[in-house]
Amino acid sequence: MSASLQEDEAAALLATEAAALDGYFSETPLNPTPTYPILDTTFSTSIIITNLPRVNSTKLDKLVKVITKLVSRIGSLASTDDFSGVYLPIDPELDSTFGFAIVEYNTVEEARQAVEVLEGYKFDKNHSLNVIPYQRAQELENVDSTAEYEEPQPEPFRERPNVSAWLEDPIQRDQFVIREGKETIVKWSDGKTEPVVDYDGSREKEAGVAWCEYYTHWSPNGSYLATLVPSKGVILWGGQNFEKIARFPAPGVEFVVFSPQENYVLTCNNRRDDPNSIKVFSIQSGKLLRAFPLYPKDFLPEGMTPEQIPPPAFQWSHDDSYLARMGRDLISIYETPTMKLLDKRSLITDGIHEFQFSPKANILAYWAPEHGNAPAHVDLIELPTRTKLRQKNLFNVTKCSMVWQNDGEYLGVKVTRHTKSKKTLYNNLELFRLNEPGVPVEMLEIKDAVMAFAWEPSGHRFAMIHAENPTSTKVDVSFYDMMKKVEADTKKKSKGNKTTLSKTVGKQEATEIAEINKIETLSGKQCNCLFWSPAGHNIILASLGESASGTLEFYDVTNKSLTVKEHYRANNVLWDPSGRTVATVVSQPMGGGHF
Repeated sequence: MSASLQEDEAAALLATEAAALDGYFSETPLNPTPTYPILDTTFSTSIIITNLPRVNSTKLDKLVKVITKLVSRIGSLASTDDFSGVYLPIDPELDSTFGFAIVEYNTVEEARQAVEVLEGYKFDKNHSLNVIPYQRAQELENVDSTAEYEEPQPEPFRERPNVSAWLEDPIQRDQFVIREGKETIVKWSDGKTEPVVDYDGSREKEAGVAWCEYYTHWSPNGSYLATLVPSKGVILWGGQNFEKIARFPAPGVEFVVFSPQENYVLTCNNRRDDPNSIKVFSIQSGKLLRAFPLYPKDFLPEGMTPEQIPPPAFQWSHDDSYLARMGRDLISIYETPTMKLLDKRSLITDGIHEFQFSPKANILAYWAPEHGNAPAHVDLIELPTRTKLRQKNLFNVTKCSMVWQNDGEYLGVKVTRHTKSKKTLYNNLELFRLNEPGVPVEMLEIKDAVMAFAWEPSGHRFAMIHAENPTSTKVDVSFYDMMKKVEADTKKKSKGNKTTLSKTVGKQEATEIAEINKIETLSGKQCNCLFWSPAGHNIILASLGESASGTLEFYDVTNKSLTVKEHYRANNVLWDPSGRTVATVVSQPMGGGHF
């Protein structure tokens, strides 16, 4: 077939196809104008990490994977089909990396947080990272190296307010804060006369701003008053005139938690969709140390939703050295001020249900239920060595509740057990003596249901509410002492490993040995809560709640005297730190205040 004939047939075929498609094409002439996204030349979402190991091309992929894993913990990387979000340039002559990496995040906030978190991070035993924003590198590039150096001038010294000024009150009053309506007022109280207003935000009212729009919170030692302004964050006030000391940006904040030594403050907005829902700030520097999501990774069991399980709370150690949170079968413990994992790994605690720090030592107590053939157990772990000080195995356990004595001398664990049929529940108390060699544990069997348990502050006594039926309106309140007094004519003797404390009375010597003994039981009481005075000796047996009587029985455990008061529908009792004054409250949380 000739070439001309083939061309004719092809032309005829095209003509037939064109006729079939007639009407499908627009007569409008094509004028394609491509639209491209706006080029971001600020590089505000990028950072530069220096002081990385220098490796050749054969180890490049491995190093990139390690860096990617590290930086992606902080935020999501701006990755594409051909870019992972991490770039390590290579010197072609030496076939080696330059020792730095460029990392790009999706948001400016993630990049800023990465600079704060990764600065000084110990990448390995020979390399500690230095991190700067990419924009800072651009600024340094434009620095005139020939210009004469000018020493920067320090900012003028500004004396900070004396946050302990309230302790210098000449008539030794205490302060309390009350939020009513839209007013937040700090008052003086001496426990004898009407409270006197100390500060009510008048300075801020004159300036047309609110010094508080939500809840308030005192720091543990009373040095700072935190007021919450959800649109801005948390503001700290202190000193004789309640001056503004610091402000921490935390939009949507709902509550704060101070560290015991007042070095740090934790904020939370309770938003499940916010990867930075929880933030930890240094009070002195004002810097954000680290941010966390509301729930740890893989915390929720399969099939469970956040509405069904509350987020696990962060807890501080007594000396501010550690901040810890429970995860799934583990406890993540972060060191301050770096906020990095202790020893770069979490503490494995299979099946953990609850943990608490000792109030006076770096000791963790946690309990886990029965799992497979393993019994339920309570463990005491010393930090930072992770040494297991004691493990107490428990059987037929339904639930445990742990309560530390405020000096850390004792740990009480209320154990709710079940019979083999699981139809009947009963209680017992496991009492740990932390100051004894080997941490001995005493078991106190309780036939009744135990509704409340409380240690006497800085003492050896504890109290508990119990009744045969947990729904009973009439209950018993029993008092116990962890030390037993023994009088003898001879000098003190030690019995086994038990501690003895001696006191001479006349010609006899009164000795206290480490042995639990019952002091007394008060029967037929109407109470559901216990509140020891911070000074000890006195305790309030309170009947709180809407359906309760509001009876408040003030009992002196030492002198056996009783005084009865009443506050109908009271739902909270608050002692002042000195134990001189107590407030009973009827309140209902209503989005930023109390009614």
